[in-house]
Amino acid sequence: MWTKPLSKFATAQRRHAIDPTAVALSDSARQVSWAQLAEAVEAVAAELSSLRIKRLALVADNSVDWALIDLAAQQAEIVLIPLPNFFTAAQARHSAQAAGVDYLIADQLPLAWLQALALQANTGQPLSAAPRMSGYRLAVATQRPELPRGCQKITFTSGSTGAPKGVCLTAEHQWQVAESLADAIGLNKPRHLGLLPLATLLENIAGIYTPLWCGGSVCFAAASERGLSGSSELSPERLLDCIASRQPDSLIAIPALLTLLVAAAEQGWQPPTTLKFIAVGGARTAPQLITAAARLGLPVYEGYGLSECGSVVALNRPAANLAGSAGKILDHCQVRVENGQLVIERPCFLGYVGDRASWGAIEVASGDLASLDEAGFLTIRGRKNHLLITSFGRNVSPEWVESLLLGGTLLRRCVVVGDAQPQLTALIDNQPSLSDRAIEDWLARCNAELPDYAQVHHWIRLDERQWQPLLTANGRPRRALIQTFFNRLTTIEETQ
Repeated sequence: MWTKPLSKFATAQRRHAIDPTAVALSDSARQVSWAQLAEAVEAVAAELSSLRIKRLALVADNSVDWALIDLAAQQAEIVLIPLPNFFTAAQARHSAQAAGVDYLIADQLPLAWLQALALQANTGQPLSAAPRMSGYRLAVATQRPELPRGCQKITFTSGSTGAPKGVCLTAEHQWQVAESLADAIGLNKPRHLGLLPLATLLENIAGIYTPLWCGGSVCFAAASERGLSGSSELSPERLLDCIASRQPDSLIAIPALLTLLVAAAEQGWQPPTTLKFIAVGGARTAPQLITAAARLGLPVYEGYGLSECGSVVALNRPAANLAGSAGKILDHCQVRVENGQLVIERPCFLGYVGDRASWGAIEVASGDLASLDEAGFLTIRGRKNHLLITSFGRNVSPEWVESLLLGGTLLRRCVVVGDAQPQLTALIDNQPSLSDRAIEDWLARCNAELPDYAQVHHWIRLDERQWQPLLTANGRPRRALIQTFFNRLTTIEETQ
């Protein structure tokens, strides 16, 4: 039976014999000790309850206040809807309307959001228990959209279109994932640095709940301190300084961040000696990149997950690590591979907002092509609906080829196309410092590891202006648009 956060903290303190003066949450402006944690959550929960909030949107930078509001919403039995601050105003409006948000808390809001959400002009008052946050009352719809029974959090994925999908989760499910991760990772009282935005479900659960359940602490840094801007712009120097100054035991990275860390280590950057666990996920990572990271002293472990399954489903760990795989299935999960596709039987989300046909699902068809070996390691080979079929009738998963091309530190962005074509083409970053010869040499090295039908024979540079409409808000390729873009390019070339 699920217990609320305050009971979780008490259990964690008993399990780990935590010093009450030890820091539980910290950022550049505030620290909360373990002795203060339960009281701080209770204070925020009481304030939220006094505002009679039913469905709360939270849009803010990583901070102690973000974590307290998240935990307090569970304590007060309020449905929480974290929204990424890189969402467009249209995406924010869609998410708020779909979820029936009646109150929004933010550290700052763009004018476009204020207008798009029709926030009441007389609101925007600072919260007493989280003074860097302000609350805004939204106009309550006459009929608030119905949600699946037990829904505590709605996480919106940017997906491949402009309209995010709302995944409904219970509080019990979220903590089940967190506790299973704690058992798999095996760190006692870790100091975790949250690099990804907390609106990302992976960082929310694995970056807040898991360290706290392990009796550890969570260190938050603002986006400017982490060198992040928007959904995909990054300052390497600030990121490296942030990691070095915080001296974390653990952090979570996406492949693009891992590529940066490996490149920095190759150029002499020394990772903190405290680092024991770097989880990488969000997209398939080249085995060569994982191997290079380990050689350079970066303890990287790849995992796999879905929002519909509360984020993490499988994870490599120190006692069971296989480069190229997504690791072993977490203890609380049950999966199978059916016709080449990974199906997660449990645990399962409650359904999508506004899609009653999805409510009460007993399993999730992931859409990912996968295999499980005899030792229990899961390998993801690509998306089922992303398969390219060459004009010779050969099936190629673009993620397979892309992960190899991105396995070094040469390319920052790469998408492989070639459906109905005799040969594959790579669309890559237009980095001025990258010579044509360097690209050709790298492609030749990668092609040597690929069968002939999956080799890349052509490549095209795209500048940032060309890339932007081809990517989702969180930087993932919109493959249908990219294929259309590529077809148009080839048509123009043929007519010239």
